[in-house]
Amino acid sequence: MSSDRKPSGKKRKNPFGTIVQIGDILVAEDVITEYFSCDYGVCKGCCCIIGDSGAPLEESELEPLEEHYPTYSKLMRPVGRAQVDKDGFFIVDRDGDIVTPVVDGSEECAYTTFDEKGNCFCSIERCFFNGSCNFRKPISCWLYPIRVQKLSSGGIALNLHRWDICADAYEKGRREGVRVYQFLREPLVAAYGEEFYEALCEAAKMVLAD
Repeated sequence: MSSDRKPSGKKRKNPFGTIVQIGDILVAEDVITEYFSCDYGVCKGCCCIIGDSGAPLEESELEPLEEHYPTYSKLMRPVGRAQVDKDGFFIVDRDGDIVTPVVDGSEECAYTTFDEKGNCFCSIERCFFNGSCNFRKPISCWLYPIRVQKLSSGGIALNLHRWDICADAYEKGRREGVRVYQFLREPLVAAYGEEFYEALCEAAKMVLAD
């Protein structure tokens, strides 16, 4: 493990709890201490159709969104395709963030698809799982309930976002003994690398030992 990926060893206290520093990434304490396990059977994917804005996008995701559109758009609803025709593959929201387009008059992400029972899914991810698309979905969706904040220093902060629609997921995580960082191992590794995740696990041992 490279030295710049190890926990700083400093327990940085603030009013919101300990902050773990791994390289230039700051991780909020509750990412480690809180329990979470998505309970799709209860929520039915409603995070795709509820919210003040679309899903945050990285600039690096704009090209694959467009590249794979002919594949995953086949699963999208007509209103979603119409919204992309109108707005493009992304919009800039009122906070100045690049996000997925949202269907006019609703809170529904344009890239949403539904099964015959009305369950919500990401059309991009469904194509990823059936092997027709190698872009899984925006990393902000995959990392949820972690939200990524870009810092003026050039680093980033990983914070836990609490949303009432995920109350059952927090309860399921407690029942199963699965913490947020454990549930999100795959996207954390995809976004920041195996070394980062190994360092985070070592930091978790220290935090949870207190």
